[in-house]
Amino acid sequence: MLRWACRSGAAGLALLCAVTILSGTVSLRAAEVQATGIVEPFINVTLSAPVPGIVTSRNFQEGDPVKAGEVLLELDSSLERLEVERRKVVRDQKRGDFEGTKKLYSTTKGISKEEMDKQEAEYRVAALEHDMAVEQLRRRQIIAPHAGVITEIMLEVGESCQPYEPLIQVVDTRQCYLVANIEASEGSRLKQGQTVTLEIDSGSGKAVVPGRIVFLSPIVDPASGLQKMKILFENKDASIRPGLTGVMLSDSSR
Repeated sequence: MLRWACRSGAAGLALLCAVTILSGTVSLRAAEVQATGIVEPFINVTLSAPVPGIVTSRNFQEGDPVKAGEVLLELDSSLERLEVERRKVVRDQKRGDFEGTKKLYSTTKGISKEEMDKQEAEYRVAALEHDMAVEQLRRRQIIAPHAGVITEIMLEVGESCQPYEPLIQVVDTRQCYLVANIEASEGSRLKQGQTVTLEIDSGSGKAVVPGRIVFLSPIVDPASGLQKMKILFENKDASIRPGLTGVMLSDSSR
């Protein structure tokens, strides 16, 4: 309930108004900044091989969780494996020759230093060629660069692929972003690192989670006047799925 009391002075130029609050108090608060966006996974990668080949092994299925470093898919590699073994034999032989020459030089000086240096160079070249063969073999394996879940495998066993053709997609949803575009005037009231509240439609209701602004674009799109932003939030139980919509609520006075 409000009671207003107004009086005017004799000159009629001043007006004094007093507002008395009979129940409770008035608290002035800066308006909230709101932005609607789409949920995106923290990491979303599409893997490919740098060489052509035929798929010989699919070690996981779509929907399987994977760990960093696990081999997800393999291409035909018989020739590469044989080359690794061949280069290993050559390397080991050159190493034995070098070690024998080095021992002979240090004990009897029966050979020249130039001959020892030549043997060492041949051993080092053989070692590098073995490493190159190992790398060629490794390129025929698709290895998970991080932990996550396989969402799509593009080829079946027996199908061929070209270099850098998409083969398998892995996402990590243990953390997610809410990606939104906001009016530049509203964006100026926010700052990177600021804590905000997110309301995300999870399909079965609204999930309310805390988030943190990790990216606030330094530029504004001249066509739309919008500024891009990313809010990072935890999603360890994977209850919030990428592709859903959500709203950021922020008290701009914070």
